[in-house]
Amino acid sequence: MLNFLFSLPLWLLAAILTVWLMSFGLLGLWTVRRWILPNMRLHYEDAYFGGAVLQSAMLLYGLIAALTAVAVWQRHTQAFDIVSGEATAIATLWRDLSGYPAPQRDAMQETLRGYTDQVIHVAWPKLRRGEIPREGVEWMDRFQSQLFAFEPATESQKILHAQTVNAFNQLVQQRRLRLDVARARLPIVLWCVLLPGAMGCLVLCFFFHVENVRIQAFFIVGLAGFLAMVLFVIFALDRPLTGDMAISSNAYQLVYDHYMKK
Repeated sequence: MLNFLFSLPLWLLAAILTVWLMSFGLLGLWTVRRWILPNMRLHYEDAYFGGAVLQSAMLLYGLIAALTAVAVWQRHTQAFDIVSGEATAIATLWRDLSGYPAPQRDAMQETLRGYTDQVIHVAWPKLRRGEIPREGVEWMDRFQSQLFAFEPATESQKILHAQTVNAFNQLVQQRRLRLDVARARLPIVLWCVLLPGAMGCLVLCFFFHVENVRIQAFFIVGLAGFLAMVLFVIFALDRPLTGDMAISSNAYQLVYDHYMKK
């Protein structure tokens, strides 16, 4: 169910969350006032205790939701830095390869070009669909074989080769981090708190003895809208490489156009 929601366009996700909570609020309010409140014989004095309970519940839920929103935003920012770091590693490696003699230079640059093109046109669409790409492993293995097969003949080539190996290791590390962050997501137990918790906050509002039902409905709908916005932010940022809010492949495209485009 959650995976389905993550695959929706942002506008549709926002509409579903808003309509769900607002409809639940209005329907729940009508049900409670129609069938439950008349039998409970609540008095206006009971609102003091109910208000204290509602404030405590909203405070606890708001704390959990706020910390969750901050956590997913930090992970989204971290994912952007990882993507930028991998693109930078590709550019650094390409420039280092320019100091190698032909034909080793041409062969390794062609492999690096193929890897970058694969990231842009194959890996990124899969990541946006929530899939983990596997094709990059073959390109990395091919490049590693070509790089390690080179035997530097001079001191300058030894220094350059050592720097290139270091740049390649940096690229492998950044790629590994990108795949790790693509798998990262909030645990299901947290969603079991966030989604029912939003409904629970609305349920507590039903049991206030408000004479003007329109005023009560207005405030419940407003609260439902705010809760929907908080959940929408968490949904939108939870998976930084998936969906409409996914980080783009522009960093790789810029490197490809600037260095590799024939």
